[in-house]
Amino acid sequence: MSGQPVPFSPGRSVALDTSLSSSSPSSSVWERLSQWASENKAIVYTIAGVAVVVTGAGVVYYRSDLSKSATSGEAGLEGKRKSKKERRKEKKQADVAKKESEGKKAAQSCRLTLNHLHAGANPNEASDASSKSPTVEEEYDEIPDIKEESIGDLSAEDRDQAAAKLKAAGNKAYGYKNYSKAIDLYGKAILCKPNPIYYSNRAACYNVLGDWDKVIEDATAALNLDSEYVKALNRRANAYESLERYSDALLDFTASCIIDAFKNEQSAQSVERLLKKVAEAKGKKIMAAKEKRLPSPTFVTNYLQSFRARPPPEGLEEAAELDDETGKGQIRLGLIAISKKTSEGYEGAAKAFDRALELGDLGDHEAFALNMRGTFKYLRGDNQDALADLTKSTEIQPSLTQSFIKRASMHLELGNRQAAADDFDQATQQNKEDPDIYYHRAQLHFILGEFAEAAKDYQKSIELDKDFIFSHIQLGVTQYKMGSIASSMATFRRCIRNFDKVPDVYNYYGELLLDQQNYADAIEKFDTAVEIEKQTKPMGMNVLPLINKALALFQWKQEFQEAEKLCQKALIIDPECDIAVATMAQLLLQQGKVTEALKFFERAAELSRTEGEIVNALSYAEATRTQLDVQEKYPQLASRLQGMGGVGAMR
Repeated sequence: MSGQPVPFSPGRSVALDTSLSSSSPSSSVWERLSQWASENKAIVYTIAGVAVVVTGAGVVYYRSDLSKSATSGEAGLEGKRKSKKERRKEKKQADVAKKESEGKKAAQSCRLTLNHLHAGANPNEASDASSKSPTVEEEYDEIPDIKEESIGDLSAEDRDQAAAKLKAAGNKAYGYKNYSKAIDLYGKAILCKPNPIYYSNRAACYNVLGDWDKVIEDATAALNLDSEYVKALNRRANAYESLERYSDALLDFTASCIIDAFKNEQSAQSVERLLKKVAEAKGKKIMAAKEKRLPSPTFVTNYLQSFRARPPPEGLEEAAELDDETGKGQIRLGLIAISKKTSEGYEGAAKAFDRALELGDLGDHEAFALNMRGTFKYLRGDNQDALADLTKSTEIQPSLTQSFIKRASMHLELGNRQAAADDFDQATQQNKEDPDIYYHRAQLHFILGEFAEAAKDYQKSIELDKDFIFSHIQLGVTQYKMGSIASSMATFRRCIRNFDKVPDVYNYYGELLLDQQNYADAIEKFDTAVEIEKQTKPMGMNVLPLINKALALFQWKQEFQEAEKLCQKALIIDPECDIAVATMAQLLLQQGKVTEALKFFERAAELSRTEGEIVNALSYAEATRTQLDVQEKYPQLASRLQGMGGVGAMR
């Protein structure tokens, strides 16, 4: 399952990622960025350009509430716009009045019912009589009779007075849910005096009727008169969303957030929801057209080394005399190519395993060849073909437990938890002493948040093979997740004593220290990991310690230039590392380099392996693109952003 331990998210308890843990290094970075962004939303918008993070839970769907009080006649509508202080005072007074009104209504209803009962009347009739609403005409006997051809005959003062009466009558009609009448009255008010409130109130009527094009038309007219009219922006955004014009809706909700200084939680949640919708729609298109290709060498290496290193099957050793143009010869070439740990090596290995099965005559090695071909198909994102290969491998050679384990990984990524659990059970039946089974089953428990069960399986894996470093590392991370900080730190110190030449120990220990904001020690551990990587794997260096150091410098001292240099170095080593690309995008975003950041976010989406990863990257890309749209369409808001705050520290 995971090429390395499933990383944690510094600064909080785990927000578990249910994607396959082999992609977890990417999840670690995204979660860390996401946590900071969600905690510093206003600052992120200010300096990063609407870098809203899409959350998987708690999304509240925003719809304009147009019927707060049917008796007031002002439900969802506006009169003269007032200051925030005045609106707060009015709201408090309205709440008090509402309670008093409800009490009076209850008492009146009780009296009416008792009187009718004493008179022998039907209580239902009493209710109907008391609830009958007067018509607009009964309420307003002198509604101005306005016609377009005669409007020019009225003085400016007469037009103002007529507009006010028509607007008030329209509000009454709206309160009585007579929306057609309200639309007519607001229309006449507009003839007398074009006013953003009149247009917005008429848009509210069209909103109730679901006439989205009319909502957009009237809300746009209101905004042409008052470009910072939040209610009109929200109504138009709602209409755009209803018509699945998600990018337009996102822009309007974003503008609304900026005007309200990000204090309206409903609008902020709407931005998050729209970001997800836009990203999901684009993500599906990208996945449909995406060429099946291997992810970065860092990713592939992490996945492959999650299985204990074992010698080649007998007869496939590097020194064995085999013709390269035979099936067995191709398997051997594939194994040699894997050992290079480079992009070219992994591509060569994938082709070799394909060729081996094409040539055939594999004898006892057919199940192994299917296992390896299935592995690389899975890494390319071709899960169904990979499942077919691994299933056939288990049928030919059930004792090859690794095929069950890998198939379990795929079932988990596809959301089939029970099938994954069944595969682990079958693997255990074949060889209950295989430590890989317990390590990868622990990964399943870890991803699902079942930390106690995960810890047991990691410990079992260690008992069967104490020399596999990742079982120790992951046990320490799990202890940390469970709140046993002292035990976790002790586990990592023991790892350093016993595996002092393994860079991954220092890298993940550094992440724990970073989570505790022990920046100096964390950076020291990342530096140690980098040096060991250089010495032991000069041609296939893992770039994660470089990226983690960049993030630590950013969080600690906001050293943007040094952090950028580290990401650039990582990209020179591994140009297709989506983690490095995404981190570079975020660093650029924090510096206000919006256009450059957008290119990196889009690149991160291209490099992402699964639809979930693509949506995550595109969410940032769309947020960044919206910032550019705001600058273009609402220049006064873009300048206001700059005055809302400075660069915030990553927490």
